[in-house]
Amino acid sequence: MTFANKVTLFRIVSIPFFIAALAFYTPERAFLKWVALGIFLLAVVSDGIDGYIARSHRQKTPAGAILDPVADKALLITAFLLLYRVSKAHLAVTLPLWVVILVVSRDVMILIGGALILMVNKSRQIAPTFWGKATTSLQMATVAGILLEIPAVRFVWWAACLLTAISGADYARRGIHALNETQLPAKTC
Repeated sequence: MTFANKVTLFRIVSIPFFIAALAFYTPERAFLKWVALGIFLLAVVSDGIDGYIARSHRQKTPAGAILDPVADKALLITAFLLLYRVSKAHLAVTLPLWVVILVVSRDVMILIGGALILMVNKSRQIAPTFWGKATTSLQMATVAGILLEIPAVRFVWWAACLLTAISGADYARRGIHALNETQLPAKTC
């Protein structure tokens, strides 16, 4: 296992700790919001580190190509679902349900589509795009902004939602194209 893959696994392992910090957060236990933010930011930084290591030290692997986007999606889906509940009850900035639905729907669509493509054609993968990377960055900034209770984060989540829709449509188009290129086995009678 490469060092880059270990960093990705660290990101996946950090998710339950992030969940616990947010799930038990109340204004009386304000420190847990800061713990959640710290874990989230550490996960975000580790995302950049594993990508840099994989590229610069030639540690790109098939496992990393699968684990890295799964780690990103798991972290963001979890964050948006939990922040919806926590922000309604305890934070100065409330995350709207429609934002959560849009973000989670896109990420679930990408995970299911990627799994389907891997099942049908193991050699074919959908590479991340500029739109996808920009979307992920804005979604991560939205999570951090909500945890920091910055009122202007509303502008960030509007931009994140716009890019979420654009990148979702782009990934759907690319995924359908990849599935249409796949050679299915000949039918036997």
